[in-house]
Amino acid sequence: MTINFNGATFLKSASALHQCPADLGAEVAFCGRSNAGKSSAINMLTGQRKLARTSKTPGRTQLINFFSLSGQQRLVDLPGYGYAKVPTALKAHWHQHLDEYLRNRQCLKGLILLMDIRHPLREFDEMMLQWSESANMPLHILLTKADKLKRGARNNTLFKTREALPRSVTIQLFSSTNRIGLEQLTSLMSAWLEDHGLENQEPEG
Repeated sequence: MTINFNGATFLKSASALHQCPADLGAEVAFCGRSNAGKSSAINMLTGQRKLARTSKTPGRTQLINFFSLSGQQRLVDLPGYGYAKVPTALKAHWHQHLDEYLRNRQCLKGLILLMDIRHPLREFDEMMLQWSESANMPLHILLTKADKLKRGARNNTLFKTREALPRSVTIQLFSSTNRIGLEQLTSLMSAWLEDHGLENQEPEG
């Protein structure tokens, strides 16, 4: 079964776990700091400029956004962490429901954690690494904006960051601007979704 990422369509937004689509099939979630480039990565992956909303103001993704790929397979854009100019109480609300989603969503098959290659392994990144390890959740890191560094510098950052990670975590260079790492990301996500896409579906009839 070949996954057509270019066929992705917006499904729904949710501000709480009970508003999410039925917990069936398989989904892969994108997470990261508000300026890490999540929306740009999703748009490049799907070949659609405006599927995931991008903004020059970090932190605009305030809901859990679901995008349908086929049947029971989905992409998920999680709320960004940090930088959003919103009241502390609202940030606490986001993070509470983000935590509930990560801990309770049975169809979540993997996390794509985006980090600006110039500022990897910040506090939120470490928190996500610890959570994924404790939950035995596959996690893959995109060192985004790789085009901002020269080849030697970005490869050096990739090496140093990989050395600091648990062995179970995978990592790659990525750039939405120069399309660096697109094939590697597509291959990994296809494997996650294809392995689990037919599980837990409702029986017919």
